[in-house]
Amino acid sequence: MPFNIPDTTQKRVVIVGAGFGGLILARKLKNYPFQIVLIDKNNYHQFQPLYYQVAMSGLEPSSISFPLRKIFWGARNVYNRIAEVNSIDTKRNTIDSSLGELQFDYLIIATGAVTNYFNNQKLSSKVIPMKSVSEALYLRNKILEDYENAVTSSSTAMAELLTDVVIVGGGPTGVELAGSLAEMRNDILPREFKEIKAKEIEIYLIHGGDHLLQGMDIRSGLKAEQYLTQMGVKVIKNTFVKEFDGTTVITDTGMSISTNKVIWAAGITGDPPKGISTEFIGPGNRLLIDSYCKVKSTGNVYAVGDAALLIDDKNPKGYPQVAQVAIQQGKLIARNLIAVHNNKALTAFRYRDLGTMATIGRYRAVVDLPFIHFTGYFAWLTWLFVHLVALIGLRNKIIVTINWFWSYIRYGQSLRLIIKPRIVSQEDIAKDV
Repeated sequence: MPFNIPDTTQKRVVIVGAGFGGLILARKLKNYPFQIVLIDKNNYHQFQPLYYQVAMSGLEPSSISFPLRKIFWGARNVYNRIAEVNSIDTKRNTIDSSLGELQFDYLIIATGAVTNYFNNQKLSSKVIPMKSVSEALYLRNKILEDYENAVTSSSTAMAELLTDVVIVGGGPTGVELAGSLAEMRNDILPREFKEIKAKEIEIYLIHGGDHLLQGMDIRSGLKAEQYLTQMGVKVIKNTFVKEFDGTTVITDTGMSISTNKVIWAAGITGDPPKGISTEFIGPGNRLLIDSYCKVKSTGNVYAVGDAALLIDDKNPKGYPQVAQVAIQQGKLIARNLIAVHNNKALTAFRYRDLGTMATIGRYRAVVDLPFIHFTGYFAWLTWLFVHLVALIGLRNKIIVTINWFWSYIRYGQSLRLIIKPRIVSQEDIAKDV
């Protein structure tokens, strides 16, 4: 299948991935004389920081997604294509994909990261990851289905197996998930699932480090643990999950926990396309880039965000895998491509740390800004405002605002729906015809 991209005298910029970095780059270049081809496996941009709210029935998937074609409506030089890139050829300046081969003048790899199972393939087939809207929706269905099944279970042990949850990973995703699950158990289940003994449901957060939120100030991690403990979450630190067979979790400390749900938020790893020499792939399977975000050993291939690793004197381990790094790198590449077009000097990357934050349920959050650290109610309001502003699309902002306001005054949502895709057989299609 061809890409069906017209020939042009303009330089062709191929962007692989419509996450934060790839999307901001395409938006910055759309009014300049480049032909932009934006490739992604989906036809929409996903707002990753709010995946957990979809999983916890707080938001609908459409509230944190936005169609790519609508973003570039009227931009005649931008072409959106749904495809998966298999490999790149830096000598011929081509990519090979599910749509065939495509020539490029500049290539930007913005593929983000995938779930890191730390080479434990048995775990990867049993646990539930959360790196996409579809995975978050699957988790929502799974949790609600298990509650419904627990209602009709004749065995207390089976009911506990269906309702107890283990979350692996004490980063922002794990902490926010644990807080939301605890709120659902404490506030929603006693009203809607009267047959379930909500107080007996166990929520475990297992973390390999000695404090939560290790990318943040240690005070934030300690405060997050305090919040979670107050909400009834069992926080287990300095512990790693070794095995999970679908009903029992075994840790490296010998602990055994009965559950049929393990949510994996323990880490991410890069997933670069084939074609880059392994000597230019660094720790975390990330592409090594220079201060202009060029992949080393190449002259026209760039990488941004979670897929890239920039090591310098200030950051010997590289910059954090957060949205702001991807956004700032995407802006830099756009600025430099425009500079090349205008025969001007290039600008090196300088990261501006705007801070990090995490919410642990209603009224509770931790915020680390470059100049101040604070927690509690005001931190929670700050978290709400920052994430609301960052969403794409006025409709999404309005819907999310309404959902959050309703949740604030009613302690609940009306989104606890089990919605599964219908699998249509050839016989069904024949009947419809």
